[in-house]
Amino acid sequence: MPSRRRFIAGAAAALAAGAAGLIAAAPAEPVIRVTARRFVFLPNVLTLKLGAPATLEFTSADVVMGFSLPDFNVRTDIIPGQVSRLRFTPDKAGTFTFLCDIFCGDGHEGMNGTLHVVA
Repeated sequence: MPSRRRFIAGAAAALAAGAAGLIAAAPAEPVIRVTARRFVFLPNVLTLKLGAPATLEFTSADVVMGFSLPDFNVRTDIIPGQVSRLRFTPDKAGTFTFLCDIFCGDGHEGMNGTLHVVA
C-alpha cells in the first residue's frame, strides 16, 4: 500500500505542476488605469484588442464624474477616493468616442477621449 500512495501522490503532484504551468502561460488581462479630472481623462486615448477582455480602472482627482462608451453600451460612475472598475470585451473594431456623462462644471462638454479597437 505505501508504494501505491506514493504513486498517487506523485501523479497528483505532476498534474498540479502541469496545471500551474498552463496557468502561468496564460496572458494577463490588461488593466488600464484612467484618471478623470476636470475636464480631461488621462490618458484620453486608449487602445484595446478586438475580442480580448480588458479592465479599465478609474479614479477621480476632484469631483464625481462618469465614463460612458456609448458604442459598447458601457458606463460607470467615477467617485473621488474610490476605484471604479469596468471590465468589458470589445466586440467590434474601429475608433470610438468616450465621454464624461455627469456634469462636472464649465468645460464638461469637452471632456472626452478616443478608444481604438484593433484586430
